[in-house]
Amino acid sequence: MSGRLATILSVLCLAAAAAIGISLMLGSVPVSPVDVGTVLTGGGDPLHQALVLELRLPRTLAAFATGGLLAVAGALMQVLLRNPLADPYVLGISGGAAVGALLSMLAGLATAVVSGAAFAGALLSTLLVFGLAHGTGSWTPVRLLLTGVVVAAGWGALISFILAVAPGAELPGMLYWLMGDLSHARHPGPAWIVLAIVVLLAWPLGRSLNVLARGALQAAALGVSVRPLEWIVYLLAAVLTATAVTLAGTVGFVGLIVPHMLRLVLGNDQRIILPAAALAGGILLTLADTLSRTVIAPQQLPVGVITALLGVPVFLYLLHRSR
Repeated sequence: MSGRLATILSVLCLAAAAAIGISLMLGSVPVSPVDVGTVLTGGGDPLHQALVLELRLPRTLAAFATGGLLAVAGALMQVLLRNPLADPYVLGISGGAAVGALLSMLAGLATAVVSGAAFAGALLSTLLVFGLAHGTGSWTPVRLLLTGVVVAAGWGALISFILAVAPGAELPGMLYWLMGDLSHARHPGPAWIVLAIVVLLAWPLGRSLNVLARGALQAAALGVSVRPLEWIVYLLAAVLTATAVTLAGTVGFVGLIVPHMLRLVLGNDQRIILPAAALAGGILLTLADTLSRTVIAPQQLPVGVITALLGVPVFLYLLHRSR
């Protein structure tokens, strides 16, 4: 397994490097591969340095980290809920983040405060769903899923209310955030740290997750501590989703289709799926963000629009193939 994992990760790392290079080169002002390499090694003219180092590189790294966060969160959620349609947003975490972000935008606060409010809203939604689903006793995946759906509907109602009462000047920024927007993602470092830590924590649990995916009773019969494992998976997925939503808003379909694509190609071994999802999700969102910046340049589209346009036909194809 280690040799196969090394081969898969090597191929994905090469694809990730290619995706990052394409993102740095393309835009309203194209930059040649030679000029990108010169800038990254400390040379180049001031215009190329500003384009690559100040504008494109932070956004590219933010896109890659966001894609990796969502893909790993989606893989964990699908194992936790034993539901192939689960995605990072199914438990209402994105709704709580959206309410926090929109309220701070409505108050005219700075971008850093908006990100902090989004993260706080995501954590509040996590605690709310977990507390309501747990109640006075234990919880099951079905109860957790139903609670998340109801809480997400409540957040959706609050979002609609905020959009209805918001001034017209604030609406474009709010709608861009809700559709997923990386134009203001300038500090991807914390997202990379969270992604690396969670993957390192989750990877050793891969064997237990493989058993858990077959059902709680079978996992318990084989000696897996089911309840602590489910708590760990839920908390890790919540932290991943909260970090991604804080950085880029609500970007759909990445956490849903990437785990499916990897399972069709690589099988259902979580020891392979989790690190591969971190790279494949990053590649997908980096390329989608490149399209969002170039398809109608110099104007830009929200990256969530691109992922939705790509995700719908891809997911339908995956469903047809897996039939």
